[in-house]
Amino acid sequence: MAEILLPGPGGPRPHRLRTPAVLDLPGTPSTSRVAFAAAHVVADPLGGNSPGAPAAVDWDATLAFRRRLWSLGLGVADAMDTAQRGMGLDWAATRELIARSGAEARATGGLLACGAGTDQLTASAPALGEITAAYEEQLAVVEAAGARVILMASRALAARARGPEDYHRVYGRLLAQTRQPVVLHWLGEMFDPALAGYWGSADLDLATESVLSLIKEHADRIDGIKVSLLDADREVALRRVLPAGVRLYTGDDFHYPELVRGDPLGHSDALLGVFDPIAAPAAAALHALDAGDPERYDRILAPTVPLARHLFAAPTQHYKTGIVFLAWLAGHQQHFTMVAGAQSGRSLPHLVELFRLADAAGLLPDPDLAVDRMRRLLAVAGVLG
Repeated sequence: MAEILLPGPGGPRPHRLRTPAVLDLPGTPSTSRVAFAAAHVVADPLGGNSPGAPAAVDWDATLAFRRRLWSLGLGVADAMDTAQRGMGLDWAATRELIARSGAEARATGGLLACGAGTDQLTASAPALGEITAAYEEQLAVVEAAGARVILMASRALAARARGPEDYHRVYGRLLAQTRQPVVLHWLGEMFDPALAGYWGSADLDLATESVLSLIKEHADRIDGIKVSLLDADREVALRRVLPAGVRLYTGDDFHYPELVRGDPLGHSDALLGVFDPIAAPAAAALHALDAGDPERYDRILAPTVPLARHLFAAPTQHYKTGIVFLAWLAGHQQHFTMVAGAQSGRSLPHLVELFRLADAAGLLPDPDLAVDRMRRLLAVAGVLG
């Protein structure tokens, strides 16, 4: 069995890796839940991916990872914050990602949704009309790719809007012209501080009233809303008052097992960044729910929760670093390099603990490979592994 010396507060200690989990993976979509994994991008390790530079992406590896998610029966949510939107993935690379993922989805029959936002804007204080036009440009790109539209929360709109009416004005115009029902996107400030006060108020009760009013007014144009507030009670309360046919897609990477399992009054569907590294157990757990076996569902997902809570610990927006690190350890990509140099977003102690938790969750399919790569990382840091 693979073993490694891992540094810790009391000095290095040996860590023996567990036998990888064996899961029942039918490879077909869940019949009881709609589930998207928000997928990361794989950087070109020889590209100029320094902070502020245009993103250089390894397209072959990026698309191969999406094919893996589809092969497990999960949908792919692309061009989202997990793909480093607003943290290194510029609009030119995003546009290409959407087009390439759309072609791949058509070829494989995979379910695809993509984020449309306003991050191509360069003006320091764009007007509402300019923000709407930016959304419209990106909407056209997503729809041309054949993907479901996710209307991403906009930093520009958060900075410009003076109250709920400005959000309703912009979103109302967008919803009136989309070809198919869209997914709204409520990303809390723990994921992006620039989105504080979204929907027109820093008071979450008032913000909830605002977005619920928008949804009720345009219910036939909205497939669902992705809520990433890390507040399970608030999510359940909103879920219970949504109009019939409008889904609540949980983006809560802390409480996803209970939210997706649901209660007698309903459940959340899933659009989760944490489903990127835990794709296999997530797919297996969803099929357990399909089979009417919530106990097996709980057993499968329970070991992933400590990992998720560490992965998304504050500052939460740097969770992308851990996701790419786990993809490298698991052999889904050949390097630990990110666009914008974001591999430096987490400390070595954070990554060491992530290694331990990934092993405990059975997420390292090749323990010898994971140990070899972890030793290399430790050696670069001047630590003996």
